Amino acid sequence: MPEGDTIFRSARALHKALADTYVTEFVAEFAPLAAVHDSTPVTGRTIEKVESRGKWLLIHFSGDLILVTHMLMSGSWHIYRRGERWRRGRSHMRVLLANDTYEAVAFDVPVARFYTARTLARNSAIPHLGPDPLRADFSPDDAAARIASHPQEEIANVLLNQQVIAGLGNVFKSEVCFVCGVSPFARVHELSPDQVAALLAAAERLMNINVSDATSGGVITYTGARRTRNVSDAGARLWVYGRRGQPCRRCGATILMRKQGSAARSTYWCPQCQPLPDPKAQPIAGWSTPIRRRKVGC
Repeated sequence: MPEGDTIFRSARALHKALADTYVTEFVAEFAPLAAVHDSTPVTGRTIEKVESRGKWLLIHFSGDLILVTHMLMSGSWHIYRRGERWRRGRSHMRVLLANDTYEAVAFDVPVARFYTARTLARNSAIPHLGPDPLRADFSPDDAAARIASHPQEEIANVLLNQQVIAGLGNVFKSEVCFVCGVSPFARVHELSPDQVAALLAAAERLMNINVSDATSGGVITYTGARRTRNVSDAGARLWVYGRRGQPCRRCGATILMRKQGSAARSTYWCPQCQPLPDPKAQPIAGWSTPIRRRKVGC
């Protein structure tokens, strides 16, 4: 599933291409969207802004109309110049939004709905989202309080709770815990305030690294692979995620992976760098014995 950094970059690129322009064409494969367009046409409206909130992308039109999309596992937004050949087939198109210069195409987007400002506040998940590390109004204090309200839950599961922190997904969850030396299986009540603050600072820093924009006003934005390490080797861009059975980049111990939480999300961690808070705690079922290996440079 795309994480908050991916949605942020998509929203920024869409904003550059579409904001303050008129809609010249709108096509929707979702019947509810098409019905709204038939009764109150989207064409002719001004696109006021495009923004992200966690993993949600919002396109604001004049006349109090907001298109909200969620990518889930398969969706993506593409931007093309008018007449440019699409990189995906038209059968994958779910929404087409165009102005005189660009076409924004939502491919395989499973969730797309229209709201007014009032219905968005009353009937959507948006108002219930936690603080977003990529927004200017991100509040670490608010996020810390939300984390503290789940004292018995494992910290990695809490970091995935979008009502606690918006935008974090499986990759950042594992990477943030590793960077801070926190076991993803530690329960919130076992963590100190300083540890929670460090997790939030790491989340903010790592997510912002992945939305760097060097396009100087162009609509093409950062499209490189997600990274949490400052290295030139693309194959070494992450600390632990996706590296089950490989040596830890810090200590050389074997990286482990275990399904965690009710959704059985994959969690990667180093058992040496991220020990459980209670050294007497029994290993959780599914752990494997770490193999000591030579130390690998960071």
